[in-house]
Amino acid sequence: MNIEHIKFNGKDIALVSGEEKIITDAKSALDLAMTAKYECGAERIVIDKNVIAEDFFILSSGMAGEILQKFLNYRIKAAVFGDYAKYTSKPLKDFIYESNCGKDFFFLAAKEEAIQKLAEI
Repeated sequence: MNIEHIKFNGKDIALVSGEEKIITDAKSALDLAMTAKYECGAERIVIDKNVIAEDFFILSSGMAGEILQKFLNYRIKAAVFGDYAKYTSKPLKDFIYESNCGKDFFFLAAKEEAIQKLAEI
């Protein structure tokens, strides 16, 4: 796992990337958020989609809802970047759309877009 501290528009942002799945449940997501908060001083996290278990994108698993609730409770704002084209689930597409209309959790195509979005809020 790689956590890089970025300062963008005066905001501290943690950029998380890597080859292994580090977000596999709500606890691992919260552990990541606390690591970003205490090691980088960041309450905004940009997450590479590749480090998130596929169960997150199966809404019936409940994983996405649990993770978003944890992030909201701890006032963590996050943006996940990557390619979502392979997902055909209408509920997932609706979830992504609704998340992107909010102020706390976003799904974007590129890392730069994710950093920009979190720096704006």
